[in-house]
Amino acid sequence: MGEPLQISDQSRDAGENVWVRAVSLVNQYKPVNMGQGMPDFTEVVPQSLKAALIKTQSPDAPVTNNQYTRGQGNVQLVNELADIYSPLFKRTLDPMKEILVTVGGYESLHCCVNAVVNPGDEVVIIEPNFDSYGVTVKNRGAIAKFVTLKLKPGGTSSADITFDRDEMRKAFTSKTKAIIVNTPHNPTGKIFTKEEIEFIADLCKEYNCLYLSDEVYEWLAFDKEHIRAATLPGMWERTLTCCSAGKTFNVTGWKTGWTIGPEYLVTAAMKIHQTIIYTVPTPLQIALAETFKIEKQLVGTEHSYWKWLQSDLIAKRKRVSEAITNAGLKPIIPEGGYFMMVDIKDFQPDLPAETSHLTHDFRVSEWLIKEKGLATIPLSAFYSEGSKKANGHYLRFCFIKGDKTLDAFEEKLKLL
Repeated sequence: MGEPLQISDQSRDAGENVWVRAVSLVNQYKPVNMGQGMPDFTEVVPQSLKAALIKTQSPDAPVTNNQYTRGQGNVQLVNELADIYSPLFKRTLDPMKEILVTVGGYESLHCCVNAVVNPGDEVVIIEPNFDSYGVTVKNRGAIAKFVTLKLKPGGTSSADITFDRDEMRKAFTSKTKAIIVNTPHNPTGKIFTKEEIEFIADLCKEYNCLYLSDEVYEWLAFDKEHIRAATLPGMWERTLTCCSAGKTFNVTGWKTGWTIGPEYLVTAAMKIHQTIIYTVPTPLQIALAETFKIEKQLVGTEHSYWKWLQSDLIAKRKRVSEAITNAGLKPIIPEGGYFMMVDIKDFQPDLPAETSHLTHDFRVSEWLIKEKGLATIPLSAFYSEGSKKANGHYLRFCFIKGDKTLDAFEEKLKLL
C-alpha cells in the first residue's frame, strides 16, 4: 500500500474536541446528561415549527421546496428575519443585502472572522469562550488575545462576573482586527451590561476593528435586558451579529443560523460562505420562515413561545440551583442562556490517581460520569491553555431539560 499520507498541520494541531469526548463518554456510560446543551423534552420545540416542516413535504408542495435556494438565504426566510429584527436593531433591515443564512451560528462565526481577518492580525477573545472561537482564529493564521472574565470574591451570580477594563484595553493594539463578544454568555450565563458593551464598542471605534457579537441566546435573557451592540451609536457599520435557530427554537439538529450587519460586511461573509457551503437546506429555511411569521405577531403577549420558554427556564434554573446547593456545591446563578456554572473547588471526592495530570474539573467530570452516572462539562475546556489551571474548578450544568431528566439528576446528586 505504500507509506501513509501525511496529514496537515491544521488537522494534527486540532487536538481532541471536548464535545467529541463528551459524546463518547455519554454513549459509553449512559449517564443522566446535564452536560450538553441539548433540550430533551418534547414541548420545547414549537408545534408550529414541526408542522411547517412537515408541510414542506406535503403531496402538493412545490418541487422547489427540495431544490437549491438562494445562497445568501431563502427569500421567504430573510424577509421574515428582516421583519422581526428591524425593530430589535432599531433600523429597517434590507433582507437581500444585510442578512446571511448559514449552517448554524458556528458557520456564521467562521464566515465573519474570515471576512475581515488576515494572517498575522489579532482577534480579542473573551474567555471562557465557546471552543470554536480560538480554532477559527488560529486556522485563519491570526493571533488570539484573551481577556478573562473573573468572578468577584464571594460572587453568587453571573452578574458578579466581569472583565478588567485595563486588561481589555491592553489587549487592543494596532494589529487588532476584531473582538468576539458572546451575550448572553456561554458558559457563565452572564449578560453584558450596556456600560460594558459601550466600553468595548469605544475600543472598536478607536482601533477601527470589527465587533463580532455572538447573540445565539438572545431570547433567553432572564434578569437583565439584552443589549445589541449594533444598536449603539456608531456601531452598526462595524458590527456583525450571529444568531441561531438551534437556540431560538431549540432545534439544535437543524444547524441553521444567520448573520446580520451592514451590506459590505455581509457581502464579505457571503463570499466565504459560498466557497464552503453555498446554500443551507431549503425545507428548514421555509419552515423557519413560516414559524417566524407566526411568532412575530405574538411577541410580548402571553401566547409568545419565547415568553413561555423564559418562564419555563427560570423555573428549571431555580430547581437545578437548589438541588446543587442541597448537594453541598456552589452554583453561580446565570442571568441568561441555559447553562449554570458550579464551583467545585471544595468538592474533593476520592479521585483515581491515573487522572492526576488533569485539571480538577476534568477529573471530577469523568468521575461523575463513570462512578455516579452524571454528565457535566468541565469549564476549563472553555479557556486558553494559559488560563486552564487557574480556572479548573468549575463544572457547567445544562438546565434546559425535561422533568424526567431533572428527577434523575436530583437523585444522582443525593448520592454525592
